[in-house]
Amino acid sequence: MRALIASSATGGHIYPALAVAEEIKRRDPAAEILFIGARWEIGKDIVGSAGYRQEFIDAEGFDRKNLLKNFAVLAGIVKSSGEIKKILKEFKPDVCVGTGGHVSGPVIRVAKKCGIRTILMEQNVIPGMANIMAEKYSDRIFVAFDDTVERFKDPGRVTVSGNPVRTAFAAAAKQRGRLREKYRVPEGAFCVLVFGGSQGADAMNDAGVSLIEGLAGKDGFFVILITGRQLFGPVEKRLQGSDAGSFSLLDYSDEIYDIFAASDLIVSRAGALTVTEIAHSGKASVLIPSPNVTNNHQYYNAKVLADAGAAVLLTEEELGSGVLTEVVKELAADPGRADEMGRKAAGMAKKDAAGVIADEIFRI
Repeated sequence: MRALIASSATGGHIYPALAVAEEIKRRDPAAEILFIGARWEIGKDIVGSAGYRQEFIDAEGFDRKNLLKNFAVLAGIVKSSGEIKKILKEFKPDVCVGTGGHVSGPVIRVAKKCGIRTILMEQNVIPGMANIMAEKYSDRIFVAFDDTVERFKDPGRVTVSGNPVRTAFAAAAKQRGRLREKYRVPEGAFCVLVFGGSQGADAMNDAGVSLIEGLAGKDGFFVILITGRQLFGPVEKRLQGSDAGSFSLLDYSDEIYDIFAASDLIVSRAGALTVTEIAHSGKASVLIPSPNVTNNHQYYNAKVLADAGAAVLLTEEELGSGVLTEVVKELAADPGRADEMGRKAAGMAKKDAAGVIADEIFRI
């Protein structure tokens, strides 16, 4: 088996791709897997750390605000088509998998024109532009949510698989006690993880700082705040003088599954992968969708869990009112409710998404 995987930008695209790659290698240890990414993207470090070979192309997403910039984007697409053809000719993949984003679209289109079987993966409730445009070049499309099926022109080629999640999440859940010790969570404390995605977010860091300050002096709480590497310094400075025994400040973690397992409540953005990982971990959550994403898709991701009673949905505008601190206090005071939210989240998880996608990869 020779599989080429095209994945863009953020952990939300890359980690599902890694989960599928992991499943391919489990079934066929001799399989050769090649990732294609953009040269400038942070995600290349994630793939490299996982031990997979990578090739890079010049690719950039369309700018919806500065339309003149898109002339350069179009020129880059033309250039990247040549780069993709060269990679395909040298690697000779049996199948090409695209996980969405501006790298995925061009790779799927060129691969299909070269006669290679193609598969698309869509993580969000509302499909991204790259996958909508690449639909006609795909042999099969896998989506995470039932509501996504009818958003493609040919629902007959769409399968609801769920989002692939790395096996490390299930393994971490069995080691909760050890992991709480690892992250210095006091015995019996209600542990809250706050983070804004793989690159961090100012609004989420503000929320985390406010939560730490709002819980100051109150026993029984512990906050883990992951800031994002570029945003760590200013947050660290803001928290100087705060009770170091009541929180832990990290810039980034490539072992987020361990921190999920150690936590009682997760406060986060509502990227599709994050929502899926919360469900797989069986955790209660407070979801704060980013208002700066296309089609407001994070809101619809969050609404799936909130409508099922598995999450509390807050808007970014509500964060300044102190409502987050009050929600955390209420959930800590009613552990039965938090446990029930976690059980409802777990009931929504599609446990074998990577296996369903791998079945089709090997079939074709």
